[in-house]
This record gives sequence, structure tokens and C-alpha cells, in this order.
Amino acid sequence: MKKLLKIAAYLIGAVILILICVLAFLQLGFPKVDPAPELSIEYSPDRIERGAYLANHVTVCMDCHSTRDFSEFSGPPRPGTLGAGGDRFDHSMGLPGVFFAKNITPHGISDYTDGELFRLITTGVTNDGRPMFPLMPYAYYGKMDPEDIYDIIAYIRSLPAVNSEIPDSEPDFPVSLILRTMPVNASPTKKPASSDQVAYGGYLVNASGCVECHTQVSPQGMILQDVKFSGGRSFPFPDGSIVISSNITQDTETGIGNWTEEMFVGRFTQYADSSYLNPKVAPGEFNTIMPWTMYSGMKEADLRAIYAYLKTIDPIKNEVVKFTSSK
Repeated sequence: MKKLLKIAAYLIGAVILILICVLAFLQLGFPKVDPAPELSIEYSPDRIERGAYLANHVTVCMDCHSTRDFSEFSGPPRPGTLGAGGDRFDHSMGLPGVFFAKNITPHGISDYTDGELFRLITTGVTNDGRPMFPLMPYAYYGKMDPEDIYDIIAYIRSLPAVNSEIPDSEPDFPVSLILRTMPVNASPTKKPASSDQVAYGGYLVNASGCVECHTQVSPQGMILQDVKFSGGRSFPFPDGSIVISSNITQDTETGIGNWTEEMFVGRFTQYADSSYLNPKVAPGEFNTIMPWTMYSGMKEADLRAIYAYLKTIDPIKNEVVKFTSSK
């Protein structure tokens, strides 16, 4: 009996030692990305203007990094909160932890160099070496043209500083360890010429992260690759209502296969019309997290390029019930 207890003790000790070694390996060896590059970006008016367009209407950084007012349709950012952060993502959304969008005004990023911001945006690694949960779509931003990322950095540096202190995100165990293995070095691409409409549209679809919302995910929150763009991802509202993302493949029955280019472009630009008044929405009434009022500022040429790219997406039949009220 004593011999068995002794063997069991050795085994338990060996397991504990292995676990300690694995934890040390993950803590010391990851994230495995290159050091932040040496950058000094010129904050020219042209860069800031282009960055404002990208951050508000294409990559829509301000969607998460502001306080959205869901008492109005599509939750436009509340005045005075642009870039201040605070948006919360937690278990109620099926996520493995509690995550907060950070303050990206000069108040929140003053201790970052341009190179550190570039690495953060494109690899998801902070200036103190912590990995970010991929709610921040750094995997998509890491495929963008560096010049576009420089423009975004110039723009957020120009924002009015907002003094908001945001709590640290708290991923659940063991996700907190798995996160450390996720960041990889960026794979930047040269932005295609706008004359190559399909390639340019694909670039914009990546920059906008369309696939993230318009694709179902696994229980671990990973995109299901075989049903990309076919919709069906659930997003709960605080009142218990649920909105489901639309199928944007070329299926003619459940997707947008019957949409003309003008229908597609008009779906966005209607919210930018001078006569449009964004309606108030009471709890339980139809609403969406799709930031229509932000995407409505996208240039028509860019919307047409996105349409051209989406026309190349294979049709997937997936009927979704877009909204379930809490009432």
C-alpha cells in the first residue's frame, strides 16, 4: 500500500511539474511576434482625413470604441464618446470572459509609440506584451496596407482626449493561456487599385471584417469556415431581444443573390440622405447592431467594389429569423 501511495505521489508531482513547465513556456515564450517597429508617422491633414474615413466608415473602429446609443436605430455613437471605449463583451454573448474596448483617444494611448500602436492594431499585442482577445479584429487589420493603418493612427492621435478609465479584460481560464498563442506577425498587403473592382472590394470586405458578424461561430467563438458570409450569428441586446446577422452570399432565396448593385448601394446610402431622421427604438422593438449610420458614410465607389466582390461569393442557403423580440 505504501509503495502504491509513493508511486501516486511521484505521478502527481510529475504532473504538477509538467503543468508548471507548460505555464512557464506559455508565459515566457508567447505571444510570439516581432518587436514593435520603429515608426514616426507624419500626422498630416491628408492622413488624418483618410484615417477618419477608415475608422468611422470602413474599419469602423468607433463602433466598439465609443458608447453606442441603442435607444436609436443601429446604435449610433453618443456625442462626446468617440474613441473613449468602454463597450463590454461578456458571457451573455457567448464569450469566454469579460472584455472591454479600450480608450483610444490620446488619453488612452499616450504611452504608445507609433510603432507600438501599429503592432497592437495588426497583431493584437500590447506595448507590455499582453495578447488581446480577437474581438479586436487584428487578424484582418494585419492584412491591410500599412499606409491605411498609419492613417488610422494619425486620426486617433487627433481625437479630443477623453478621460475614461476602462477596466482590464478578464478572459476565463484556460482561454487566458490559449490567447497567448493566437497573435502572429502581420501579413500586410498592398492596397489594390480601385480600378480592379473585385480585388479592391475584397480588400474592403477584409478591412470591414464583414465575415465576423455574417458568419456563425463555434462554441469557442471561432468562425465556421464552411458557412462564411451566410449569416446566422446571434447578438443579444440587454433587454433580451436577439438580432441575427443576414445571409450575404449569392443565394437567391435566403441571401442577396437577387440584389442589384443599386439596391445594395442604396441600402447603405439611405441612412446618409439629408432627409433621413434616425428613429427612436424602444426596448423589444426591432433594432440591429449593424452600424448602418457609420457605414452609410462609405464612398459609393467603395460600396460598389464591395458589391462586386460579394458577387463572387458562392451561394449558401441559410434562412435566418433576423429579430426575436423580448416582448
